[in-house]
This record gives sequence, structure tokens and C-alpha cells, in this order.
Amino acid sequence: MEYNKLIDHTALKPDVTPEAIVLLCEEAKKYGFASVCVNPGFVRLATHELKGSSVKVCTVIGFPLGATLTNVKVYETQEAVFEGATEIDMVINISQLKAKNYPYLLKEISEIKAACHGNLLKVIIETCLLTDEEKVKICQIAVQAGADYVKTSTGFSTGGATVHDVSLMRKTVGPNIGVKASGGIRTHEDLVAMVEAGASRIGTSAGPKII
Repeated sequence: MEYNKLIDHTALKPDVTPEAIVLLCEEAKKYGFASVCVNPGFVRLATHELKGSSVKVCTVIGFPLGATLTNVKVYETQEAVFEGATEIDMVINISQLKAKNYPYLLKEISEIKAACHGNLLKVIIETCLLTDEEKVKICQIAVQAGADYVKTSTGFSTGGATVHDVSLMRKTVGPNIGVKASGGIRTHEDLVAMVEAGASRIGTSAGPKII
């Protein structure tokens, strides 16, 4: 398997510099990664740096808490797509999931998917804060809303991806929806374990080291 083509090469820390984004893009092209994942303010730069390459530009929406208003997330998505992003990783409203407000979540994910204008939508569910029952429910809602992937984590909460969560998510969404494992994946062994559990995309800042 070509593991490099599963990696979203990621730089989302608040103090990342434009120079670091340029380097991120250079590394992504060198190693043939699937995408670079950057904060919305760097989408235009990444798009410029990756022009003519096969590497996609991914960005995050409502990141990292997921607690912003739906219309703000929709606007953020529209602007990111306008700037050149072709993959959108949105954070769900975790409070609404805890409150079992499933219509809210279905509506929000559906509206963000529409704002993607045919581009990929990955739904970050932040598994470390959820029960298994909640993980299953939000994965089902994401599929119903038209998401292309479900994703474990932001990497900014109390924990990252686990083999258990990836396996549970894969079992829930079936074979036709992507599962992205993200958070704490730093070695080749970590990556292989996630892929064997069912991950079809890997979010990591350690891509060059892993490959």
C-alpha cells in the first residue's frame, strides 16, 4: 500500500508561520501526500504553493471547539472554498450531540456539505469526549447528511485517534464512507495500526518522519 497517499500533512498550531506553510507544501509535494491541512487563513498561500501538483488543500472549519454558530461555519466554508480549499474538515457541535439535539447536527452538517460545492467534507466528531453510543450516532448522522468522511479528532482536545474508535467508526459507516484517523499518529506503526482498523486517511504532522 502507498501509505504516503493516505496522509493529510498537517500544520494547525496557532503560532505556525507562513514560512512553515511553504515548507509544509514542499514536503507534501516531495512525498506525494494526499493533502496539506492548514488553518483557513493559510488556504490561499497553500493553494498558490501547490498549484499544478496533485496535492489537495484541506482546511478546518469551526476549529477546534466546534461551538461556533452554524451560519458562521457555513460562511467560513464558503470562503475557504473560494480561496482554493477542496477538502473541508469541520468540527461538530459537541454540546448539541451531548444534548441529543440530532436535528441540529443533521441540519448543520447538511448545510456545510452544501457550502462545499461538491468538495470533500470530513466531519470531526472528537471521539475522546464521546461515549461509544454517541460516536455511533454522530457517524450515522454524518452519513445521512452527505459527509464524505468521519474523522476522529482535532488533536487539540484530551486525546487523539485510537484503534478502537477507528474500528467502531468504520463498522458504523460501512465501506463507502471514508474514516480519517487524526491526533497522536507519529510513527509508521501508528499509521499501519489505524489503516488496519479501517482508516482511509491519516491526519498527522509527522508525515515525512513516518514515510
